[in-house]
Amino acid sequence: MSVTAVIGSQWGDEGKGKVVDYLAERADFVARFNGGNNAGHTVINGFGTFKIHLVPSGIFARNTTALIGGGVVIDPAVLIEEIELLNKAGVGVDGRLWVSPRSHLIMPYHKILDGLYEEAKGAGATGTTRRGIGPVFADKVSYNGIRWTDFASEAFESRLQMQLVLKNKIITALGGEALKYEDVRETYRGFYAKLKPYTKELFPLVQDGLKTNKHFLLEQAMGTFLDTDWGTYPFVTASTTIPSAASAGLGIPPRYITDVVGVTKAYTTRVGAGPLPTEIHDVESDVYKKFAEVAATTGRTRRVGWLDLEIVRTAAQLSGVTELCLTKLDVLSGLNEIQVCVGYKMNGNAVTYADVDAYGLGEVECVYQTFKGWSEDISKAKSFDELPVNAQTYVTMIEGAAGVPVKWIGVGPERAATIRR
Repeated sequence: MSVTAVIGSQWGDEGKGKVVDYLAERADFVARFNGGNNAGHTVINGFGTFKIHLVPSGIFARNTTALIGGGVVIDPAVLIEEIELLNKAGVGVDGRLWVSPRSHLIMPYHKILDGLYEEAKGAGATGTTRRGIGPVFADKVSYNGIRWTDFASEAFESRLQMQLVLKNKIITALGGEALKYEDVRETYRGFYAKLKPYTKELFPLVQDGLKTNKHFLLEQAMGTFLDTDWGTYPFVTASTTIPSAASAGLGIPPRYITDVVGVTKAYTTRVGAGPLPTEIHDVESDVYKKFAEVAATTGRTRRVGWLDLEIVRTAAQLSGVTELCLTKLDVLSGLNEIQVCVGYKMNGNAVTYADVDAYGLGEVECVYQTFKGWSEDISKAKSFDELPVNAQTYVTMIEGAAGVPVKWIGVGPERAATIRR
């Protein structure tokens, strides 16, 4: 039995989808345990190119069973769309995808309120995806949530009526239009009818799998520094993102997590508001254009910066990372020099990530070290020795600073474009 957690060591968008897809061939179960459809994973393999938000990225491995734990909040329309997309592509998810009835549902009022709250905050907006994630998690912890299990009785209707009384007052007060009970009820009854065949209590599956030495691959949503407690609060997501969340979100005891793969992008990106110490502000610079990316979920252009080793080192310590997977090393090809943040200073004194809050992190001075770049195209490299010497130096520098070995190196977006050391 082994349980491997795949986490992002930055602010998300590190390439976890590709990594999970790559590792899933050796997994019996692949599972999502946190977040919702505010996290998008891009997977490129023999089936095509997919941007998926709820179904685990390991679903493409034929012998793998995919689980969506109770710690994940579900937008039913998105999940139905993904199931239909995957089945149409020949992936075949029926009988291989199971959703916990404990999972909470994103309701129409959650998305409406998400947008209204952001607009009301004005310049203080936190840059949410407006997918309803914050409001649904707020309902979950304030006893106002609606779960799949509520559909098995009359609880759904009564809870929905109560919530619409409450939520419509807030919506109309903020300038929105009230929702109609009948419309919401019928829509979600229709969703339930389509998704009921995929709904199953996961606890027996998980426990039996652990007892019979099955291999679990856990897929984190978002990244370490979007964690509600350890991230750059309030510019974070609404759920816990570190591996310990798998205990509550899936039912796996912490002691069973044997390996933690920290997915680290060769540079840094972030979507939305919040501090990004190494941010490159010159949008016309060649480096900015080289690093620029579009988020899979929101379609927004990601903010970009140089690699921040203080962030990676902190993530490795916080989550007990055992191995690193360095992604998008190929993007650095063509740069003469590469800047890397090796530490922070504030008021002339050395500080760490743990020493400052989100606002302080926005004020730190980055201490940079310059590394020589390389001009070669590395996208066809199959081994570490085939990489240019300067690229090898860059990789070994990262594992030395993080105190964790780099076991995999991504040199392209495809599953096959991965070097295993």
